[in-house]
Amino acid sequence: MKYYSRFIVLGDSFSEGIGDEVHPQTGHHRGWADRVADGLAARDPNLTYLNLSIRGKLIRQVAEDQVPIALKYSTYGNVLVSFHAGANDLLRPSYNHAEAANLYINSVLALRATGADVILFTVAEPVGAKGRAAERLALKIAGFNEEVRRVAIEANAILIEAAQVSILKDQRFWDRDRLHLNGEGHRRVAAAVLEALGYSQDSSWSSELPPERTKPRALALWQDIRWVISFLIPWIWRRVRGRSSGDGRSSKQEEPTIWGTQE
Repeated sequence: MKYYSRFIVLGDSFSEGIGDEVHPQTGHHRGWADRVADGLAARDPNLTYLNLSIRGKLIRQVAEDQVPIALKYSTYGNVLVSFHAGANDLLRPSYNHAEAANLYINSVLALRATGADVILFTVAEPVGAKGRAAERLALKIAGFNEEVRRVAIEANAILIEAAQVSILKDQRFWDRDRLHLNGEGHRRVAAAVLEALGYSQDSSWSSELPPERTKPRALALWQDIRWVISFLIPWIWRRVRGRSSGDGRSSKQEEPTIWGTQE
């Protein structure tokens, strides 16, 4: 098993940790990446950690703003880089598959060229979505995920098959916005990553929850209405104004931070 001395995380809200608890010391959402850093730091208390992820970012923004910083810091010791991007592109009507795939593969190959190991993720479908729009989105996600798998083989990257993990189809692992994992979802993704890296032999993260009781129709309808009001309409309003949830935000750790000091 390879021990890592630096962990660099690039991406969007998935890697920023949106939906998870807020870390009492840093004031940021904890997320699966912080949890993986905890596991890596348990083997090397001098592990340094950078999390450049910012919610709402598109592949081009990750490639242009985050990858250069990662390249700067990825030649130090045994480096592990996580790269997750594309989910926000897929949600937009202007999504261009060829352009997205080109940006994705060029970013991954550049990161691998430094000698760093790279983790990639297929994109999980949002839960609870129905109708023609959901079907079109599912087709786009499937096509994008095939590119991710191809790149993982070409770059000899570590692939986490989020799209094929059955538990992520259970709404109980997702936040109320239905787009981000909740705390238990982030915990399980972290456990899956640590197992893939050989840091853990515990595969209990993939165990399913007991069957959920059928919700009364009135409750299910109320939850759908609340979701539309609280999340869908604000999301559409941001799109109309050409804004993103990540506008004006900075990343969690822009420079190497010794993570063993975090609690």
